[in-house]
Amino acid sequence: MDQETVLQHFRDAGALLEGHFILSSGKHSSRYLQCARVMMDAQRAAVLCGALADNVRTEVGDDFDWVVSPAMGGVIVGYEMGRQLGIPSMFVERVDGEFTLRRGFGFAQGARILVVEDIVTTGLSSRECIDTLKGIGGNVVAEACLIDRSGGTADIGVPLVPLTKLDLPTYDADDLPPELSAIPAEKPGSRGLT
Repeated sequence: MDQETVLQHFRDAGALLEGHFILSSGKHSSRYLQCARVMMDAQRAAVLCGALADNVRTEVGDDFDWVVSPAMGGVIVGYEMGRQLGIPSMFVERVDGEFTLRRGFGFAQGARILVVEDIVTTGLSSRECIDTLKGIGGNVVAEACLIDRSGGTADIGVPLVPLTKLDLPTYDADDLPPELSAIPAEKPGSRGLT
């Protein structure tokens, strides 16, 4: 699936926003991709995740035992990727600021894991999730995401397979361009600022 088709899905869902946004990473941007709105439509989710699953099979294979996603943004994408790949999915969530498996989730030592995210910007959440899974005996083989908004520069320590890559500029709060600093900032994501 080409980039324009992916972005059209976001536009059609009202999920490609323009303004002044504070991302989960704490960075600021003039564009925000609201994956939750895209994933509201189960058929659209199946189309996008089906294309992402094809990318995963092509780039890293399909020999996985589990899909694991970081909550909150990756939960629906991870569930649909598990369905597309025919393997179970679960998620890690933050407890006292640290990712952990809860709700009776677990896996055998050495289990081959595909981490699935909605959006990767800096890769911080991805690295935290991967470190948690490795710390409890998981073999994280790769990560997949709908959008790599780093343009391919995020280093998460394992191969990253996106549906599409975007190079959307992000800024530190103390280094905003004038046109962005003139607009009030919104925080549409699920994680509080750090």
